[in-house]
Amino acid sequence: MNSTPPKNSADEAVPADFERSLAELETIVDKLEQGDLSLDESLRHFERGVQLTRICQSALKQAEHKVDILLRKSGEPGQLEAAPFDADENERNG
Repeated sequence: MNSTPPKNSADEAVPADFERSLAELETIVDKLEQGDLSLDESLRHFERGVQLTRICQSALKQAEHKVDILLRKSGEPGQLEAAPFDADENERNG
């Protein structure tokens, strides 16, 4: 049985893929941090983690691009502008 949800469009697939990739990446990090894996297993997990990181980065870039387009369409030029996200600042304020 295939556990992959049906994909109606590319737009709907990105968030699901991102969430699934991020969850798998978190699992890999936990396994690597435990230190119970052999060198070969650690390298295999690390390689998969790099792949998942690239998938997540790509999905985030796509989302950023969509937000950029929506901001441009939503108002007068210069009315809204995107600002870089600072995770450290967000954690301090949130």
